[in-house]
Amino acid sequence: MPTVIFQLPDGTERKVTAASGTALMQAAVSNGVPGIVAECGGNASCATCHVYVDAAQSGLAGPPNDVEDEMLDFTAAERRPTSRLSCQIHLSDALDGLVVHVPEEQV
Repeated sequence: MPTVIFQLPDGTERKVTAASGTALMQAAVSNGVPGIVAECGGNASCATCHVYVDAAQSGLAGPPNDVEDEMLDFTAAERRPTSRLSCQIHLSDALDGLVVHVPEEQV
């Protein structure tokens, strides 16, 4: 099972392990990671599960699809080149050790 490290705005981190195939957003919500609101429950329609993939690992998570790319224009925190909606990242062994940064605000 892959482990993901969430870097929180206050400088702390949360390590979350979840089964392959689980959406990163679901892994965060199930483990009480603060700052991942996920109002729409994973339908890529609210942009409240925005994360920044660590720049050194941005290639691991891949680029956003067209719908996600459009939704990223509506995030509360600034959009960056490594911005992703965590509901659109599905965990796999290839993402073990992924580091994502949670923005200061989601809504």
